[in-house]
Amino acid sequence: MIYSIPNLLTLMRIALIPVFVGIFYLPWEHVNLACAVVFGLAGITDWLDGYLARRLNQTSPLGAFLDPVADKLMVAAALILLVEADPSPALAIPVVIIIGREIAISALREWMAELGERTTVAVSAIGKIKTATQMVAITMLIYREDIAGIPIYTVGYVLLYMAAILTFWSMVVYLRAAWPSLNSSPKAKNQ
Repeated sequence: MIYSIPNLLTLMRIALIPVFVGIFYLPWEHVNLACAVVFGLAGITDWLDGYLARRLNQTSPLGAFLDPVADKLMVAAALILLVEADPSPALAIPVVIIIGREIAISALREWMAELGERTTVAVSAIGKIKTATQMVAITMLIYREDIAGIPIYTVGYVLLYMAAILTFWSMVVYLRAAWPSLNSSPKAKNQ
């Protein structure tokens, strides 16, 4: 099922990463707009591929694997480039929280899958809200320009901190759900 529409959208999102990075470094007056459009398109495909997979009954193990990988790669690339463009502790702190959480939860999910308890750390509603807030925040931070007097970069900063808080909160929720499995002794598991 590699050629299903949802999987193709996910693969497109992965292919957009080098395009996004390449555009980011162009010495062009409208580079912020172009990068924001590419990142926004990636964000839309993140939602669309999941929706279509469920709607068209085209879910697959490959899609379940690739979708979060594509999301995390795009987000991490964007956040790293944003910190490079604005190397301040105020921006670095939420970026480290977001990227660190993604690494920790990915490792947790892998560990829980080994224990046969993958569903214990399945995506939750808080995770979906976190992702949406994060995508909007990053898009605004990339665009940077004020719109109709609205300070887009500042609003993006506030949303990024909200996303970092939601990120940390969702990590705590996942860790609490997994804690009984993580805290059990190997002998108790085998009995």
